[in-house]
Amino acid sequence: MFAATTGYQIRVFADAARRLGVDVTLATDRCHILEDPWGDRAIAVKFDQIAESLTALRGLRVDGVAAVGDRPAVLAAAAAEMLGVAFHPLAAALACRDKYLSRQLFLAAGMRVPAFFRASLSDDPAVVAARAPYPCVLKPLGLSGSRGVIRANDRREFVAAFRRIAKIGERELQVESYIAGREFAVEGLITGGKLQPIAIFDKPDPLEGPFFEETIYVTPSRETPAVQAALIETTAQAAAALGLRHGPVHAELRYNDEGAWILEVHARPIGGLCARALRMADGIPLEEMILVHALGGNVWMAQVDGPASGVMMIPIPGQGGIYQGVEGAERALAVADIEDVVITATEGQLLIPLPEGSSYLGFIFARGETAEAVERALRRSHAELGFHIATALETFRPSS
Repeated sequence: MFAATTGYQIRVFADAARRLGVDVTLATDRCHILEDPWGDRAIAVKFDQIAESLTALRGLRVDGVAAVGDRPAVLAAAAAEMLGVAFHPLAAALACRDKYLSRQLFLAAGMRVPAFFRASLSDDPAVVAARAPYPCVLKPLGLSGSRGVIRANDRREFVAAFRRIAKIGERELQVESYIAGREFAVEGLITGGKLQPIAIFDKPDPLEGPFFEETIYVTPSRETPAVQAALIETTAQAAAALGLRHGPVHAELRYNDEGAWILEVHARPIGGLCARALRMADGIPLEEMILVHALGGNVWMAQVDGPASGVMMIPIPGQGGIYQGVEGAERALAVADIEDVVITATEGQLLIPLPEGSSYLGFIFARGETAEAVERALRRSHAELGFHIATALETFRPSS
């Protein structure tokens, strides 16, 4: 099991392994100097140093590999090839992490892709802005999720966004024409190169920019059967274009009058606490299904249990600041159809919203009879929460 941390999802995987009667060996980017600092007997690896990490893994005898996160999925793919077990090929996992290469592969496969080009953040932003189609989206190549992603409607906004991304410390970005439409996520499993869809998540909030902070995921989709079929077919086509073969897949798409557009495909499952929004047949967690699949077992449980479910990733309001606490959590939990309210922010934590930041205040989970009821419950629960966030004063170091 390859993972960047030993957080919630790893604990769920460990519990699932105990139920299945299998042993899990963790490979994490923990400190390699301290002896087992987390008490999990994990093998210390470095996700950005494949060759060195493979040396630490050589000689292991395993029946399967699984990964949580994009960087761990790359090392998992390399290790699977070395150890002779089924997983996504290394080239495919690398392509998933490369926004530019993946766009090229989608284009070569005849898929709908926006106009795109790559640029260095050391270039003159005014010169790059002259090449951009408007409206457009600037995407740092080295960051994941929506971090650093900014929409620009004209050259002035482009230059401001370009400089803002440069301050994050990135070296390159990709410029793409903006795709209007509704946004979705598709969760699935790939076996022998064939996609088995698990769920389509609607993202009911409009994601139009200038930043693209995701908030609500709800399944099942409320789209027509024709739209859902197009989303699944596009995901399958994109996965094939990347060369994905065996393991979880998480895809992000948009849909408009022209059809389905693939945004990103990941060689891993939906991450972290969000995975709790999916419950497989007989109440089996997503992570247990992934382990069964990694071991070559029968994934009979690969269908969502219950009529509807969803999650809200609680956004950081305004300009962020220092987290001091929350009130109304009990009222939020008492809202009908709400299963859990989890506040992950800790007192004293510096909260940085998008596009510079990448975290949330917490998560709200709901299950109900319909997708509409679930979305309504998530919004009502969120409305009960009151967060106390103090202004973070910027400190200046005197010049020498």
